[in-house]
Amino acid sequence: MSQQASPRGTFLKIAEVVRARIDADLRMTELPTASDLMGEFSVSRGVALRVFDVLQEQGVAERVAGSRLRVVRRGEAVDRRPLAERLTDVITSDQLPVGATFPSATKLCARFGVSRPTLAKALHKLETAGLLSEGRQGKPRTVLSLPTREESANP
Repeated sequence: MSQQASPRGTFLKIAEVVRARIDADLRMTELPTASDLMGEFSVSRGVALRVFDVLQEQGVAERVAGSRLRVVRRGEAVDRRPLAERLTDVITSDQLPVGATFPSATKLCARFGVSRPTLAKALHKLETAGLLSEGRQGKPRTVLSLPTREESANP
């Protein structure tokens, strides 16, 4: 993209560039940060944020709590349930019996693409519901009880 100033439509041109990068790189899972766009294209924060709005409107990206905008691929099934519900499913899908060690925060952050604070809030909900023990440094969380169908739908 040229360095000439374009008073209108700059954000649309940048959105096209970002979208082309998404299409070219199937491993791309997150959009660049606003700071990255500001530096690369010499634009203001407002322009960078408008780029994100355009990509969301086009269905190319979606907001993820506690994380950068996530790339959405066509035909990709996206689980839009709350994180606490998806974490409850880990007990069932990983076939964890009562007393089993629950996956670490590091593994869960990577698995669900969320930040540690977001994960901590969801894990707290499972601890409050009595499904998991409280995790402490050096002491992993364990499964205290198996979820019922009702808990799987609404922990």
